[in-house]
Amino acid sequence: MDFYQVIEERESVRSYDPKKPVSKEVLERILNAGRIAPSAANRQPWTFVVVSSEEMLKKVRPCYQRDWFQRAPHILVIVGDKSKAWVRPKDGINSIETDLTIAMDHIILAAENEGVGTCWILHYDYEILANAIGLKENEVIYSITPLGYPEAVYQKRHNKTRKPMEEVVRYI
Repeated sequence: MDFYQVIEERESVRSYDPKKPVSKEVLERILNAGRIAPSAANRQPWTFVVVSSEEMLKKVRPCYQRDWFQRAPHILVIVGDKSKAWVRPKDGINSIETDLTIAMDHIILAAENEGVGTCWILHYDYEILANAIGLKENEVIYSITPLGYPEAVYQKRHNKTRKPMEEVVRYI
């Protein structure tokens, strides 16, 4: 698919086919997009936790109580290590959020290119998720997304409302 078409057509999917898992080959192509994403000083302070086993899905799913989330065959958790991220010397700003955002965006666009649905989620129960995945002391969970093929009845809306260019771009 053309890169600009991928960007234009990507939307959050909220209807997954639980009987159609994503193959390991496709998952690895998607995850590789995150692996090769840029990060400050090339520190790559991330870990991509892919939850696919029924046992682990039962532990992770309670972190976000939506029916469609419960049906996704995979859940991806983006984890970062603040101690491994670059810190701007002048003011101490840690690059972890920027780095993990870039990686997640690469993953979501790669998934779209593969026909795999995603929905970037930040509103989840952090404690439930951290306990379920065995989060280490120096790690933080940044975001999660289900990964799965949309149900056959799912239809893309293609009704993204975006501000016009002249409102968001300033040439000086």
